[in-house]
Amino acid sequence: MASDARGRARDGNGAAADRRWMGAALALARRGLGRVWPNPAVGCVIVRDGRVVGRGWTQPGGRPHAESEALRRAGAAARGATAYVSLEPCAHWGRTPPCADALIAAGLARVVAALEDPDPRTAGAGFARLRAAGLAVAVGAGAAEAAEINAGFLQRQRSGRPLVTLKLAASLDGRIATASGESRWITAAAARGKAHLLRAEHDAVMVGSGTVLADDPQLTCRLPGLAERSPLRIVLDRRLRIPPTAQLIATARATPTWVLTLAGADRERRAVFERCGAVVIEVEPDALGRIDLGAALQTLGGRGLTRLLVEGGARLAASLLRARLVDRLVWMGAPLLLGAEGVPAVAELGLAALAEAPRFEPVASDMAGPDQLAVFRALS
Repeated sequence: MASDARGRARDGNGAAADRRWMGAALALARRGLGRVWPNPAVGCVIVRDGRVVGRGWTQPGGRPHAESEALRRAGAAARGATAYVSLEPCAHWGRTPPCADALIAAGLARVVAALEDPDPRTAGAGFARLRAAGLAVAVGAGAAEAAEINAGFLQRQRSGRPLVTLKLAASLDGRIATASGESRWITAAAARGKAHLLRAEHDAVMVGSGTVLADDPQLTCRLPGLAERSPLRIVLDRRLRIPPTAQLIATARATPTWVLTLAGADRERRAVFERCGAVVIEVEPDALGRIDLGAALQTLGGRGLTRLLVEGGARLAASLLRARLVDRLVWMGAPLLLGAEGVPAVAELGLAALAEAPRFEPVASDMAGPDQLAVFRALS
């Protein structure tokens, strides 16, 4: 405790200062969303004598880590400084040495971390190593925001699957298309821009084969300057029925695409997809002979995905909701009505009572041009 007090006094630190500098680290962490899987998106700020001497965030592909980047920028100025890190410094060897060891070697006096890393290879061992080397360690500043930023990484550590965000763009009465199938565009340009930003912040975006057949989407991020942040694209197609001319398959070499299908799918069709550059992955069936969504998500988690955005269609949305596999819901509501004959955003849920309905709590709401934008978190 005495060494922690000395570090605070030297850097002008207190609870308010810790929150301020951790806020800067959390802002840096967000830069890695969608680009660092299977690793967490971490930010690090190194402060000495009340000023930032180094900053870093997890780089694309997960390496280098945020602490390594910040230490590289800080150089000799890191000695005696305080590091603010949005997640516990790792204590295990991977492709790089442990970040806890790097902080010790750089001569840091104090480390402030938002969260303990649930990865069993670290899980408190990083903090223990820092303390054993004489560094003061404080944990908890900015914990709630850090947990939300890395909700996908935390979800994968807990359950083996990625965090699932379901995005629905619909009319006020919950329709995504007219009876004839016309759907472009229900929401205005501002909301569509938000949808593209969502893609940039997720590891992967997933649709069902029906959406591909109906809309032939690209599922890329087409915001100016963010084209390179297009996510991995995933389509569920148990019979490999989408044509190889579909944009997802035809452009699979430029933007990676995975096709989840059932074992025993047509070998010739599979070979065509693979020649186009798509990765075909077999998944176990459920009791009805469809792709088991729980097994599919475990497969995606096993391949490193932490954040999955689901964009359609109505049957896939309903299946995920019935299975209680939706963790976040992003609702983009357009100010128009399409009537009962329109295509619903969510297909039948088979509910017999209100108590069976999937329930969510509001997290945030805003306007995107004329459209409403609301974010919800699933209630367990």
